[in-house]
Amino acid sequence: MKKRVFSGARPTGRQHLGNYLGAIQNYVALQEDYDCIYCIVDIHALTTLENTDRLQQDIHEMMLDWLAAGLDPKKSILFVQSHVPEVMELHTLLSMVTPLSWLLRVPTFKEKARMQPHNVNYGLVGYPVLMTADIVLYKAEVVPVGEDQLPHLELAREIARRFNTLYGPTFPEPQAKLTSFPMVLGLNGAQKMGKSYDNYIELAATPEETSKLVMTAVTDPARQYRSDPGHPEVCNVFSLHRFFNTGRADEIAVECRSAGIGCVDCKKLLAEGINLRLAALREKRASLAAKPKYVSKVLADGAKRAQAIAKKTLTEVKEKMGLLPPAA
Repeated sequence: MKKRVFSGARPTGRQHLGNYLGAIQNYVALQEDYDCIYCIVDIHALTTLENTDRLQQDIHEMMLDWLAAGLDPKKSILFVQSHVPEVMELHTLLSMVTPLSWLLRVPTFKEKARMQPHNVNYGLVGYPVLMTADIVLYKAEVVPVGEDQLPHLELAREIARRFNTLYGPTFPEPQAKLTSFPMVLGLNGAQKMGKSYDNYIELAATPEETSKLVMTAVTDPARQYRSDPGHPEVCNVFSLHRFFNTGRADEIAVECRSAGIGCVDCKKLLAEGINLRLAALREKRASLAAKPKYVSKVLADGAKRAQAIAKKTLTEVKEKMGLLPPAA
């Protein structure tokens, strides 16, 4: 029997190359060997999102990109967090067994509190409890994470372990599946690719938009003239060749070091590689977008399947906590 995977992502709308390389392609690959549950965590988003005008549109666009990239509703359960309200009930119950001191020591809470001192809300403090509820509600055994996320998963394991100690074996302690989450720098070469830095390329961008954006990318800062030899090991554009021109990357590196190609040539090759790699994805996305009810149907079906698991788990939890008569 396949082990169950759970992962969630905040609704950020149209996905960009960093999202694709860092998470989405791993989600797709895991479908072959695991029973996967992937969730758009809209409740989590509310801890930092004060303007929700675009929330539903962002959910729709994000799911379109996931589906176009290869997430298959026949292989995985795909749904929106709030569409299975049992997660909020389990969050409340788990909060009764989670020491406040555990939550206040979480580095990301301190970081978020510094970033939004005007909005240090209860949900921000309780974020790890809701994250734990997301995972254990479906009795997920495996959570794909990068090394930087291991402390968050360890806290989820501690909460599950504490519940099991107090009320009896209920939840598997979720194990980390360390995956390759490359840190993709944005077009400015200074920060990771992200919408907050306006340095990204959307998966759904047209070939023309992609080429235009690539041509703005910062390259080797030491290369001032076309005749100067390049240093691909420090060039952000070259780092993307490793993903989008895999078979030609070594050749491009040699040409760069010998000044056989200039930065403009290098960018043109990258744009070609990105557009070629994403052509099928973009075609599929356009086809899905032409079916306005398709995404809603996928999410409704996913919520129904997720809720069937959630109801069973929540009943078990309530019985063990003395909130329901014991099962006959």
